[in-house]
Amino acid sequence: MTMFGRKKDDEARRAFESEALPHMQTLLNAALYMTRNPAAAEDLVQETLLKAYRFWHRYEQGTNCKAWLFRILTNTFINRNRKKQHLHESLDASEREVAGTTLAHSSAFYETPEMDYVGKLFPEHVKAAVEALPENFRIPVILADLHDFSYKEIAEIMECPVGTVMSRLFRGRKRLQEQLFEYAIELGVIDKASARDATGAISLDAYRERRKASGLD
Repeated sequence: MTMFGRKKDDEARRAFESEALPHMQTLLNAALYMTRNPAAAEDLVQETLLKAYRFWHRYEQGTNCKAWLFRILTNTFINRNRKKQHLHESLDASEREVAGTTLAHSSAFYETPEMDYVGKLFPEHVKAAVEALPENFRIPVILADLHDFSYKEIAEIMECPVGTVMSRLFRGRKRLQEQLFEYAIELGVIDKASARDATGAISLDAYRERRKASGLD
């Protein structure tokens, strides 16, 4: 029995090393955005991999290992920082309104004309903007826009309804867009004059309207 048990353990270890460990750097990248602290990120990934190895028998080999690992990573992070029900609370009135709309176009968020200034910003500005998002918006943005998970996959990772994911992602992207717009103004990537409305105030809506009127969008 000991020999067969050891053989089974060796097979599990090799399978874990083959399927799970290649995602270590990707997990660390996500953890850095989640924790906003290198030491905490490394600790989070270490705990995630320890849990993954412990429960490796529950993973169906050959399926989506990355999503499975991200589910462990995300839930470990959430449970470390707050009670899960705070992050997965029921949709409030504004979220229900957003969830009831068609958000398919939001998946092309970074490809929209008014976001062409993002490519002209420094990576640290984009990173800072993502990290500045509230946790319940930051996590969906990290999973969707930095790691290409679908709405359904994110819902499974976060253990919440797809509608909640769509709503929080929509709102997170909107905040991120506004924050990056502010960075673009500060760096001179966008001329202030082109972003002023009729009252003289600087706004993203005014910038969009001016681009539209000029035929750029």
